[in-house]
Amino acid sequence: MNPWLPTAPCTPDTCAGHDGPVRGRPAAAALLLAGCLCIMAGALAAPFVAVLGGARRERLIRRWAYGVVRAFGVRVRTVGTPAEPGAGPGAAGTLVVANHISWLDIPLVAAVFPGRMLAKSEIRGWPLLGPLAARGGTLFVERDRLRALPTTVRTIGSALRGGSRVVVFPEGTTRCGRGSGGRFAPAVFQAAIDAGATVLPIRLSYRVEPPRTTATTGRTGPERGCRPAGAAAFVGDDPLIASLWRVVTAAGLTAEIRVLPQIPAAGRPDRRDLARRAQTAIANESANRPPESVHH
Repeated sequence: MNPWLPTAPCTPDTCAGHDGPVRGRPAAAALLLAGCLCIMAGALAAPFVAVLGGARRERLIRRWAYGVVRAFGVRVRTVGTPAEPGAGPGAAGTLVVANHISWLDIPLVAAVFPGRMLAKSEIRGWPLLGPLAARGGTLFVERDRLRALPTTVRTIGSALRGGSRVVVFPEGTTRCGRGSGGRFAPAVFQAAIDAGATVLPIRLSYRVEPPRTTATTGRTGPERGCRPAGAAAFVGDDPLIASLWRVVTAAGLTAEIRVLPQIPAAGRPDRRDLARRAQTAIANESANRPPESVHH
């Protein structure tokens, strides 16, 4: 079986519903326009940003990516310290790995860890997002060509050895986020071992939160009444435009990115062990986290 073509049980009809508050059509349409304009602005600015110095470029990418998520009406929360090993001359990069739920995952991760994304080749043809991804140094993989796998691993390894940050969704497909997640394909972890890189697992989730109110007992925060947000899920054969509209019409969506402890690739017995460690770390973070333990 082709490891780049995994399947998930999630479908739009069963997993992408929204039972929370909704926005009216005018407000939703305004958010949809704002989000698309924000993406377009990034595509137009990409050639100019590419020539900037590393620190300044990353700062602008983070701000832009955060703006994209917010423009679509989704709040952002980061939990944990987004720190990485200190980079220096000759230092290897970082392989950032995450569970995969939505197209929103891409700007969400870039808002904290901008880097070279590994994406399916079909994304290259998407309007707005495709050209932007290509200009941003995305590593495209032809998932239906098993023979392309060794080349992809070598390309990722080369990027890591050059000190780049590479972002991968090892499940190979999107899931709604309600379960324990899918199996992490081990191939990309071989690149981290070959490069002597560090693996940084992060947990992504989307929740519906009630409006913030003030009472005599204090603010009613997201730790009360929040629940998984199916509106953000982009699963199965869901059309992109349908997913975009579902996101902007769903009020109260919050995207959370949880930064987990780093895993050095050096010394791991093999890529499968490294993949299991990263997968287990992300799955356990979801299973063990009590609903009220949320930070801003």
